[in-house]
Amino acid sequence: MPQPGSAPDLRLFFLLQRAAHRLRTTADRRCLAAAGITTAQLGALFAIRDRPAITQQQLARTLGLRESAVTALVGRLTGAGLVSKQPHPLEHRAVVLELTDSGVAALDAAQPEIDRFNAELRALLGEQGFTETSAALHTLAFWEP
Repeated sequence: MPQPGSAPDLRLFFLLQRAAHRLRTTADRRCLAAAGITTAQLGALFAIRDRPAITQQQLARTLGLRESAVTALVGRLTGAGLVSKQPHPLEHRAVVLELTDSGVAALDAAQPEIDRFNAELRALLGEQGFTETSAALHTLAFWEP
């Protein structure tokens, strides 16, 4: 926190990295306690839920990750029984991903904690600040310089 009367910290990249780390570690701790999954796993489960029969390549694009990272992530999710892999109906080398009943249950268990976390952020930033921050971060997340 800046000291009273001091100039605000304008190192945007540093602040974004620090905020992302703080938010991720807090959210990971809460999601692990509530549902036994990390926020990275949660993001993948939401993407798979929202797009049934998604391929690993499509999941990588959706999450903005390298395919090798998604391969490891999907391996952990299938190993935990949260996701199943089925042969792709048209592409013999591809598989499609589906949530298992345990994957649906993990999302259901995590949702109240996600809602609490977002409510805390809304209280911290105010409704307008939350909305403006969300819009700015969306712009940055999909920026292609």
